[in-house]
Amino acid sequence: MVGNANNAEAAPRGGEWLPYSSNGVYPLVPGVDGVVRDKEGNVRYVALDDTALGTFADRSLIDPRRSVILPDGIDPVQIAAAMNPAMSSWVALRRRVDFHAGQRVLVLGATGNAGRMAVQIAKLFGAAQVIAAGRDTTRLRALTALGADETITFDQIGHAADVDVVIDYVWGESAAGAMIPMLTARADRTAPLAWIQIGSIAGQTVPIPSAALRSARLQIVGSGIGSVPARDFLAELPELASAVAAGALDVRARAVPLARVAQAWTAETDDRIVFIP
Repeated sequence: MVGNANNAEAAPRGGEWLPYSSNGVYPLVPGVDGVVRDKEGNVRYVALDDTALGTFADRSLIDPRRSVILPDGIDPVQIAAAMNPAMSSWVALRRRVDFHAGQRVLVLGATGNAGRMAVQIAKLFGAAQVIAAGRDTTRLRALTALGADETITFDQIGHAADVDVVIDYVWGESAAGAMIPMLTARADRTAPLAWIQIGSIAGQTVPIPSAALRSARLQIVGSGIGSVPARDFLAELPELASAVAAGALDVRARAVPLARVAQAWTAETDDRIVFIP
């Protein structure tokens, strides 16, 4: 089994904030997805997000209905590294908004693993323009090689005012600080703008003035476990796995033995760490 390290996001439960993909019951085995070999010898990508089993283990029980069989010869480390971060934008553009080729996309928080994937996936789906926004200018510059037509910092957000879709991995004050200038600067405020909220590294809440929802054709939707049915995630997995296997997405993965999880957990790296038995 190989599994990747994931940072949990939070959602309200009983007046407290808990990981939105967790039931808050401890102890648990970490890891919500991974690549496994079943007893018949099939290599599968599996999701265990709503169980207490986890994938940070040599062996685990799976529900075959929550998995997809992968092609022969596939690199399990690449799949384990790519599927979770790539799935966020892949499913968002396929299942949460009416995205079509030729539209313009802004990725907020484009320098993280999921953001890097979002830039590539938007291009793969035929986006006419992809603008990558972030704070680390060095990492931003590297995104042009992955398909970003323009890279901007948050204080340049007005350059992206006329996009059709925002893929937001930051939320919080950063998103609020970007949203209002964008809406104000749009050439046509009646043109639809779909804002897809996926991550919240900058904060769990956003102060949105009511006028922002009245003065522009803004649609804010979330994309994740719960807002997208499990069957929809599963339906998208084979094509996503094929894209990774074909090299359509640049994946930076580093395999680390599970026995070294303590050392790897706090390592400073741009790679996606994948734990292997």
